[in-house]
Amino acid sequence: MADPLHTPIEQYIIDAVKAKRIEKGYSQKELAYLLEVSVGFIGDVENPKYRAKYNLNHINELAKIFKCSPRDFLPEAPFE
Repeated sequence: MADPLHTPIEQYIIDAVKAKRIEKGYSQKELAYLLEVSVGFIGDVENPKYRAKYNLNHINELAKIFKCSPRDFLPEAPFE
């Protein structure tokens, strides 16, 4: 369930990226380096107390890093 600072789709994407990060064994710091963002950015995105979130460019780069489709970070159906 999304927190008040993120819409349901934003939270879905955040959770999907975090699951993929953990599955691949990357720390937040390692992923930040690969994504070329600040060290704290990934932590801010994954912390529900912050408004930080991934944008479409991030999702495209994450798909390259994880060698998957950008669609892997999106839900099968739209949220109501």
